[in-house]
Amino acid sequence: MIPKIKVRDLISRHSLLEKELSSGEIDKKNFAEKSKEYADLNEIIKEIKEYSSYEQEKKDLEKIVEDKGSEKDMQELANKELEELIKKNQENEKKIKLFLLPKDDADKKNAIIEIRAGTGGLEASLFASDLFKMYEKVSHKKKWILELISISKSEAGGLKEVIASIKGKNIYSTLKYESGVHRVQRVPDTETQGRVHTSAATVAVLPEAEEVDVKIEEKDLRIDVFRSSGPGGQSVNTTDSAVRITHIPTGIVVSQQDEKSQIRNKEKGLKILRSRIYELERQKREDERSKDRKSKIGTGDRSERIRTYNFPQGRVTDHRINLTLHKLDEFLEGEIFDEMVENLNLQAQEEKLNSLN
Repeated sequence: MIPKIKVRDLISRHSLLEKELSSGEIDKKNFAEKSKEYADLNEIIKEIKEYSSYEQEKKDLEKIVEDKGSEKDMQELANKELEELIKKNQENEKKIKLFLLPKDDADKKNAIIEIRAGTGGLEASLFASDLFKMYEKVSHKKKWILELISISKSEAGGLKEVIASIKGKNIYSTLKYESGVHRVQRVPDTETQGRVHTSAATVAVLPEAEEVDVKIEEKDLRIDVFRSSGPGGQSVNTTDSAVRITHIPTGIVVSQQDEKSQIRNKEKGLKILRSRIYELERQKREDERSKDRKSKIGTGDRSERIRTYNFPQGRVTDHRINLTLHKLDEFLEGEIFDEMVENLNLQAQEEKLNSLN
C-alpha cells in the first residue's frame, strides 16, 4: 500500500511543474532539471491518478453489486468491472512503487565491457572471443556503437582480453547483469575422443564515467611508460608508447598499449581508470544501502559464476534466476538476448519491491 499523502504529493508536484514550465519564467539551468523531472513524472501520472481514485470507484461498484434492487445484468457488469479495477490497481501500485525506488544514476550511461579468458587455456580464449562476438551482434541489432579500446589475441585466434566501449541509449541498464563468470561446456576441435571440456571467461561491465563524475588528481597518479609488445613478448614498437597508470589512493592499475601514440594510450587508459574508480565508489554506496538485503543478481561480483553455455545440449542457463533457454545458437547470435535481460530485470525489480515491504 502506498501512503495517500505520497500519491497526492506526486499529483501536486506534476501539476506545479506543468504550470512552471508553461510560464516561461524559469532560468535555463532550472528549466532543464524541471523538464526532466516533469518528463519522468509524466510517464507514470496516469497510473498515479487512477490509483488515487481507486477506493472511491471500488466503493461505487461494490454498492451496485450488493444492491438487491439492481438489475441482474447491471450487477454482473459491475462485478466484472470491479474485478478488472482490482487487477488494474495492483498493476498500478507495482508501477508506482518501481517509480519511487531509488534510481541508479548509472543506468542511463554508456558502458565499458571487459572480457578476459579464464580457466581452460586456449579453449577459454576461444570462448572469450565467442562472447565478444555475441555482444558485437547485440550492439549491431540495437544500433549501439561499439568501439575497441584494447585487444590481446591468443595463438589459437581467440582472445586473452578485450576491452570496448559501447555507446547508445541506457546501455549500462541493459548490460549490467552480464558481469561475472561465464562458463562453457563443449567438445574442443582438438579433442579426438569427443570429451566435453569446461572452461570460462570473466565479463565486467562498468558504467562509462565522465570527467564530471570522477575527478582524478595528477598527484594521485603514477604513470610508467614502456615499449609495447606483441604475442610472445616480441617488440612491436621502437618507442616507449605503452602506458601503465596506477591510481595511488585505490591501487587500481590500467595498462594500455594498443595505440602507437603515448598520448592516445594515456587517454584510453584514463577512460578505463575513471570508469573503474566510478564503479568502485558506486559499489560502496550500493553495499551501504543494501546491507540488510542480499541481492541474488545485483552484486556484479566478477568471481561469481552467473551463466553456463552448454553446447552438447544446446542450452544457456542463468544460475541467478534459474532460467534455461534451449536456444543456445540464437542466444550467441544476439537473437534472444533481450529475453534474458528482461527476466533478469524483472527479478531485480521483485527483489527491490520486496525490500520495501
